[in-house]
Amino acid sequence: MTVKDQTSTTGAGGEIHQQSGGDVPAMTTQVGAPVSDDQNSLKAGRRGPTLIEDQAFREKIFHFDHERIPERVVHARGYGAHGYFETYENISDLTCADLFQRAGEKTEVFVRFSTVAGSKGSMDLARDVRGFAVKFYTKQGNWDLVGNNIPVFFIQDAIKFPDLIHAAKPEPDADIPQAQTAHDNFWDFISLMPESMHMVMWIMSDRAIPRSFRFMEGFGVHSFRFVTAEGKSQFVKFHWKPKQGLQSVIWDEALRINGADPDFHRRDMWTAIQSGDFPEWELGVQVFDDAFAEQFDFDVLDATKIIPEEILPVRPIGRMVLNRMPDNFFAETEQVAFQTGNVVPGIDFSEDPLLQGRNFSYLDTQLKRLGGPNFNHIPINAPRCPFHHFQQDGHMAMHNPKGRANYEPNGWGGTEGGPRETPEGFKTTPVAVEGKKERIRSETFADHYSQARQFYISQTEVEREHMADALIFELSKVKTKAIRVRMLSHLLNIHDDLASAVAKGLGIKEMPAPAKAALPTRTDLVESPALSILKNGPASFAGRKVGILVTEGSDVALVSGIADAAKAEGAMVQFVGPLAGSVTLSDGTELVLDEMVEGAPSAIFDAVAILPAADQVEMLAKMPAARDFAATTWAHYKFCAHNDAAKTLFTKAGLPDGLDSGFVAAEQADDFIAACRKLRFWPRAMAA
Repeated sequence: MTVKDQTSTTGAGGEIHQQSGGDVPAMTTQVGAPVSDDQNSLKAGRRGPTLIEDQAFREKIFHFDHERIPERVVHARGYGAHGYFETYENISDLTCADLFQRAGEKTEVFVRFSTVAGSKGSMDLARDVRGFAVKFYTKQGNWDLVGNNIPVFFIQDAIKFPDLIHAAKPEPDADIPQAQTAHDNFWDFISLMPESMHMVMWIMSDRAIPRSFRFMEGFGVHSFRFVTAEGKSQFVKFHWKPKQGLQSVIWDEALRINGADPDFHRRDMWTAIQSGDFPEWELGVQVFDDAFAEQFDFDVLDATKIIPEEILPVRPIGRMVLNRMPDNFFAETEQVAFQTGNVVPGIDFSEDPLLQGRNFSYLDTQLKRLGGPNFNHIPINAPRCPFHHFQQDGHMAMHNPKGRANYEPNGWGGTEGGPRETPEGFKTTPVAVEGKKERIRSETFADHYSQARQFYISQTEVEREHMADALIFELSKVKTKAIRVRMLSHLLNIHDDLASAVAKGLGIKEMPAPAKAALPTRTDLVESPALSILKNGPASFAGRKVGILVTEGSDVALVSGIADAAKAEGAMVQFVGPLAGSVTLSDGTELVLDEMVEGAPSAIFDAVAILPAADQVEMLAKMPAARDFAATTWAHYKFCAHNDAAKTLFTKAGLPDGLDSGFVAAEQADDFIAACRKLRFWPRAMAA
């Protein structure tokens, strides 16, 4: 319903009544009744009490009172996007899953990225695992690949999951710290769980502070099964590889970004998609049979282990493109319900005890969060293919079976009898199971240190230093010395260099004995280059962001030269000035600024250009934020394009007289962008 003429009137109390008109719809209640006054509740007299019969008021306030649903216990802070998955080729030799049968076919997807430990209101760049959950709306139903940006997990059995999360969350007496594992409870638990040591190496690496959702890998974590139409079953592990390359921030950057823009990852995803720079990943698989599983050094059902890509290469089978943001965050990103149990014919579970427990837990979680058994009626969760079943009623039922039959088997024929079983339906892989009922952990899960060591030695020297620094920072927040020492005893089983660096950083002079190990650490596992971020960086600077610091009178040729070269590379450009608003460049052009330097530290950019006018640089150098902009550009090993005037700012900021080759003359714009493809000038770090 619409009203022809749009007008505004003033009520007796001076309130504004805006009326709909033209293409502007009339306001209604939830059931469609037009609302004539949204400014005043119904009263008994002008100064009398509100009447209970005011249905419009009651409905409005009732809905407001119930706007919030319980946030997720874990993965509360998330961000989602729509897109599609495109299959590269028919892989019916591996699986009969419908979405993998036709080359070039596109399947709708919804992806939710998230942190794990923090609340919904925490910051984006906490040191944490990142959730990477993908819902495929296939022709055979929804398939949820519910993974992380780290391929292993802390625990081997789901019965320990509540303990892990309780330990990681704020300590229950003080309710601090938020979105941090740098506290006694977490490290007390971890230091008593040797199976966590491989995961500890990953979360203490730069993998736990990604530069962007767009620049991180995703993993299915567990071993699943691919099943063909003939019933042939093989194990499969799923990998998402970002086509933009891998990239993380460093810890000091993370701290500064959280202060300047706690929504940094969210804003980055929003900006990229809205500007048409669609993020893209390849889906790859490691497929292996029972013979490989038997001869592999570790148990493929152990979620704390990986299969190195150098042993079993990842085969690309399709690509995912995210090209649309949700229309409404709550309706989609907040209400989306992922379940590891949502699989389609051709994909099956393994006996991984952590996966088995997740299959129970996720369904149970959705019932609590979304209010009842009908959460799949919510549009973001509903399948896109036809669906038919006899499930009925319950809280918020949107679909009930039609006709007289709501049970089966039944004797009613045709459509009156309702849906029937189909030979093309999901079939469980007939895996042999034998043995006594016991509460026990398989001895094949007992090696807790060997792959942790392999991960450590696979990193570059810079990455190893970051891991040691992360452990020192986290454990320095632990007030109980016994916990620090206990953790150090585990590090001795991983690598002596790491243990020594951490002990030195914590001021522990007397090294403890190595922790007792169920199995000795293997030193024959070779480096795996695929485990390093820096060994798998991008081939270009595309998708990154350059911050250009300018003042009144900045040289227009230098400013446009850097901006044009960055945009030609596919990078984003933001202009930063001493104040908000705009500046006038050397030719009289007015340049609208994106940020003021006080609110845009260099940490939020991947590279910077500093191009002040000669008569403005003294003013700029007196600003603490501008000096910090220059100082952290150096300290964070960023590439910097600059003019001669900028050297005054560099001196005031305490930069050394002899700048290294990571600082490039602004006239050499193409050379600057070519250098930026390396993302950071790491020789500066090694020289420090």
